Amino acid sequence: MSSDSKKVERAPGPRAASELRWADDEPKAGLPLLIDTTVYLDTLQGRTSAAVDDLLRYRSIFHSAVCLAELTHAFGRLDPAHAATRKALAALAGAIDDIPRHRLFAPDTDLWGKAGMLTGKALRLGRIPPGQGQERRLLNDSLIHLQARKVGAAILTRNVRDFDLLEQLVPSGAVIFYRQVR
Repeated sequence: MSSDSKKVERAPGPRAASELRWADDEPKAGLPLLIDTTVYLDTLQGRTSAAVDDLLRYRSIFHSAVCLAELTHAFGRLDPAHAATRKALAALAGAIDDIPRHRLFAPDTDLWGKAGMLTGKALRLGRIPPGQGQERRLLNDSLIHLQARKVGAAILTRNVRDFDLLEQLVPSGAVIFYRQVR
């Protein structure tokens, strides 16, 4: 096989905002949502738009054990001596307690394996710089992306960088993006 016949695989580039699916353009009724960790945090901080709030109010909501782990990480990570820690952890605990257990799903071993391969491919293709601590985050996002496909839900997230790439690598999923309100 000559070097001329080798196919060079490249990461898809970031898509223009007009090519993405945005919460502001979504009907209130539609696919169930699997919400990314960004949604929990932005909701707690009052940084979601009316369109996001409507989607959360009117659509069925699924939750991922991956996001649960990302949220509970704060309980070990935040400094207990910091003045704001108690209030932040109380808000997180309330959000976690509000998750209906019958709508909380954990990735199975098949999804873990597929997510590992998807993460490796995304890293190999070079859109995510190696060695900057992004590998674990991208693995979590890969798990969430594949998990949403498995339960028949769209992901709701403001993480355009990672989920735009994942959606292009595995286009059979559905991702709805939103912008944080300041």
